Amino acid sequence: MSGINSVSGVGPTKWPAGISAPAGREKPPEKTDFGQVLKNYIGQVDKDQQASAEAIRQLLAGKSQDVLPVVAAVAKADLSFKLLMGVRNKVIEAYKQTMNMQI
Repeated sequence: MSGINSVSGVGPTKWPAGISAPAGREKPPEKTDFGQVLKNYIGQVDKDQQASAEAIRQLLAGKSQDVLPVVAAVAKADLSFKLLMGVRNKVIEAYKQTMNMQI
């Protein structure tokens, strides 16, 4: 371990003149409200469910002959709904743990 030197003078990266920082490094990410993120995701899950139902309707009506897009839409809706239920369960579990805390 004698070959390891101590690190000193570590700081932010200084970019040479004419070269800008990578795209994601210019400003810190905006803070978002958890409730708004959850609301947006619930809206997306609803859109996935509606798209799945519409794909099934079109297949049953004979407007579409290809089953693969219908299966993909149903699988996407199912997966997004399961993820939403997982998040809901974690939020409920965290709430219950918070309520059981001793003050």
